[in-house]
Amino acid sequence: MGFFSKDIKSLNDLFVHQLQDIYYAEKQIVKSLPTMIEKASDPQLKQGFTTHLQQTRTHVQRLEKVFEMHDAAIKAVDCPAIDGIIREANEVAGEVDDPSVLDAALAAAAQAVEHYEIARYGTLIAWARQLGRDDCAAVLKETLEEEKATDRKLSELAETQVNLRAA
Repeated sequence: MGFFSKDIKSLNDLFVHQLQDIYYAEKQIVKSLPTMIEKASDPQLKQGFTTHLQQTRTHVQRLEKVFEMHDAAIKAVDCPAIDGIIREANEVAGEVDDPSVLDAALAAAAQAVEHYEIARYGTLIAWARQLGRDDCAAVLKETLEEEKATDRKLSELAETQVNLRAA
């Protein structure tokens, strides 16, 4: 089903499709974070990625809960956006020899992922509320708050350590 396919006929259909999209994205993030942990040399960055991997596994479980609450099949649909962000991160990381510069590249890539997730979760919360599903919105909001906190931590780490060492 394409994003604007005829299979999406209502806001509910769009909501479910976007749940499937972010579900795929979260699962791809779970797959890519171990590589980022391995490549990171800054101990705090490495720890931050490790913590976020644990959180992301919880995000997947929360999404499964929302699917069930909404009586929708738990299913992932390809998310070209997250695939592109991850592919770009891998390409940039493959071109960097200096570990300090690599840490800066990894932090930037992680923030690109966070910004995508923040946008998706914010939209899903608005749609859930519009559909009268405040229960689903509340579960999604837990994840949104964690994504925002991770983004803030990455900014602080980049601005106070990682980028300074890379410079």
